[in-house]
Parts: sequence; structure tokens; C-alpha cells
Amino acid sequence: MTGDKPREECGILAVWSPQPTDVAGLLHLGLFALQHRGQEAAGMCVSDGHQVVVEKDLGLVSQVFDEARLDQLRLPDARLGIGHTRYSTTGSNLRFNAQPLTVRSSKGILAIAHNGNFVNAKEIRQSLLEGGAVFQTTNDTEVMINLIARYSRLSLVEATAQAMRELEGGFSVVLMDRHTVLALRDSHGVRPLVIGRRPEGGWVFASEPPALTLMGAELVRDVHPGELVWVESGQLHSLQVLEPHPTPCAFEWIYFARADSVLEGIGTHESRVRMGEVLAREAPIQADVVVPVPDSGIGAAIGFSRASGLPFDYGLYKNPYAGRTFIQPTQALRDLKVKLKLAATPAVKGKRVVLVDDSIVRGTTSGRIVQLLRDAGATEVHVRISAPPIKYPCYYGIDTAARKELIASTHSLEEIRRFIGADTLAFLSEAGVRAAIGGPVCLACFNGQYPAGYPHEEPQKEALEQAG
Repeated sequence: MTGDKPREECGILAVWSPQPTDVAGLLHLGLFALQHRGQEAAGMCVSDGHQVVVEKDLGLVSQVFDEARLDQLRLPDARLGIGHTRYSTTGSNLRFNAQPLTVRSSKGILAIAHNGNFVNAKEIRQSLLEGGAVFQTTNDTEVMINLIARYSRLSLVEATAQAMRELEGGFSVVLMDRHTVLALRDSHGVRPLVIGRRPEGGWVFASEPPALTLMGAELVRDVHPGELVWVESGQLHSLQVLEPHPTPCAFEWIYFARADSVLEGIGTHESRVRMGEVLAREAPIQADVVVPVPDSGIGAAIGFSRASGLPFDYGLYKNPYAGRTFIQPTQALRDLKVKLKLAATPAVKGKRVVLVDDSIVRGTTSGRIVQLLRDAGATEVHVRISAPPIKYPCYYGIDTAARKELIASTHSLEEIRRFIGADTLAFLSEAGVRAAIGGPVCLACFNGQYPAGYPHEEPQKEALEQAG
């Protein structure tokens, strides 16, 4: 993880059409709506009922899928496919770890795309290796597809259900063979997955609703925690494999999901506004202007402004052309990276500023932003964070860094305030998060209580690379 934000792991997509259609074109559009969930690799798998074609590589969706690559996927009679945008939480950012993963099995060719982490992946992988299984990647997605393939006497649906019973953690998965698309979530529904319906009777599954919209589908509902759904002969079938214990990831509403997403019936933007309102009541301050850290702090800053009566203004300009910056060989260049992406506006000059953001991970970027505002003439900078302090790593698919790198796990509130150079600092309470979202959520990265299981201390990424 770099910078001062947690990083999301993946976006997943699937489509099934009752008649031949441009599956690759639909998936391509949908992946753009999920680009924010993973920027390291992108991939698609498409089938016409006979052929199965896969294209994937490192890079953004626009970099991986040029017209030549899309043409390779445009089977004339294509009816179904799955897609993936990836950020590596388990398995390094290598081309062979890009998804969808495909295998040849007793069930024919299977393809899988996965969002989240299996916390018992290392143990299952070792057991499979001892039984003669062969692994081609270092990511935990391959563990699931090996489990499914092992149940050769079961149907694909039955084998997938059995694999769900054996795996632990927070995960959403889409899976396909030549004819069928399946989608599933863990029993806690930690990672999101929604169902959409296209006008001609097709079905779409995606990590977030905006992808459905781009693919011409209307949101039907979320896949339920512990549910396995599949499309067969145009009909959507459902099997409640695991007893549901809903605790979806709070960070979907705090930060990860797009502002126009609605997950579990709860709008992300509206939740962020409510977080800001609660934060203003929990940690009021005398100031002149409320400024968001763009783009993730905008919703909470609007709420803070409304509840406090302080004016909202854009005191920071985000350069839309900065892109991702990789070449940072010296500390001086790393420090300049913030200035490349953000610049203070005249709105802060001579003002007491309330700076609203959604999280602090290491504190380094927050400190640079505070200094930007001071350099631009802000007389005071009061930092307000619309989430509790992140004290524990996430084992369900978010890269929140090792615990020793999380500033809130090793520093007091006052020490963090001094480190980032703020006049005052306050975080939203856990109760405030729950009230703003309005439903049950996983708060493990704040309180260390892991509802969907807890792995060995060894980081999963390194553990899987060492296994086998």
C-alpha cells in the first residue's frame, strides 16, 4: 500500500444473454465502472457455448483492452462472460495472477473472478498440493477453482456450493463454464455483489450498481450473504448455501464504493453525508470554512457543513490528469507527488479550515495536505476524519498495510495530531459509523473483531507465494 488510503482489491462482472450479443463490449463498459476497485490488471473471459476466449494483462482497462484485443473476444455467437479489475491483496502484481483464471477440468473449461480474501487459503492450498493438485498462480482465487474441480462427481452448482462451505473469509465470486454463469457471496456478505436484469432478458452481476447501468441493466437486488445464484436457460436460480450473518464492509460506504452506488439498499453518498453530520455533532469546532480532501472526503464535508452551519468550499484542487505516479526514487520526489495531484485554492487564505477526509492510514499524505493549506495561507487547520482510527489490518481483501505501519495502532490521538501538523484532530466514532450507514457492518479494521474469520499472522500474500 502506498500513500494514505486503504486500497481496494478487485471489481468483478458477469453477463449472460439469451441470444448472441457483444458480450465483450458489455463487459468492457462495465469494467470502466469498476476501475476504481483495482488498477493493476484487467481481464475478460467470453464464451459462445463452444469456444472460451480469455484476454487479460497488467494495466488499466483502457490500456489492456485496445480494439485488437477486444476483437479477439468478439465471438459472433457470444452469450456469456466474466470480467475483472484487480488490485493484488493476495499474490503479487504479476501477469500470471491477473484474472479471470481459467482451468480445464472434468467439468470442462471453468473461469473464475474473485473479490476478497479466503483467510484459510494457505491451509487448503497445502492440503490440495499434498493431494497432487498443481497451482499456476500465487493468488487465493486458484484455491477455490481447484476445490470446485476436485468434486468431479458433483454438478458445477453442487461443487461450488461445497467449496463455499469449506472456504472462510470475505469474498464475492463470479464463475462460468461454457453455458452457465454463477455468482456467490460469503455468509457475512463482506464484499458486495449485485444482480441486474437487461431488457431482452439477460442477466448481469457486478460488484457495484453503476456497472449494471453502463451495461444496460436495471438493479434487481443484492446477492444475499451466503447465497449462490446461477443462470440456466434464461432463468435465475438461487440456493442459500450458508446461514447468513450480514456484516458487509463499512469501508464500502466510507470510501470504496462509487458515490452513485447503492449497496444493501443504502446509498453511499447519502451515508457519507450522514457521517459528516454525525462527525460535526461529535467533534464541533469554531472555524470559517469546511474543505474536503477530493474526491473521497466530499460527501462527509457536505454533511459536516450542513450540520455545523459552516460554509463548504473547494479549498483543494485535484489534478484530473495526474494519473498514477510510480517513479518516486527520492524522498523529495515523493513529497512533490502530493503537489502533482493536489493544489490549495485561494478559498483557504486567511481562513480557519476544517479539513474533512475519510481515513488516515500512515499519516504521511495527511501531513503534506495540512502543510499545503498552511502554505496557501490557512491560519488554522482542523482535521476531521469520517471514520474511526484504522488500528488493525483487513483480512478480507483490503490492503490496509501491516499493523505496525498503521499510525493509529502505535500512536495516540495527540501524537497523530502532532505528526500531521493539525491544530485539532478528531475521528468519527464506531457508533457514528453504524448510525450513518444504518445497517450491520464489519468494523474489524477499527476494533479488531473479525466476523468472517481470522488467519494466521503471516500475511496472506507472502504465505501463498511460499506455499508450494
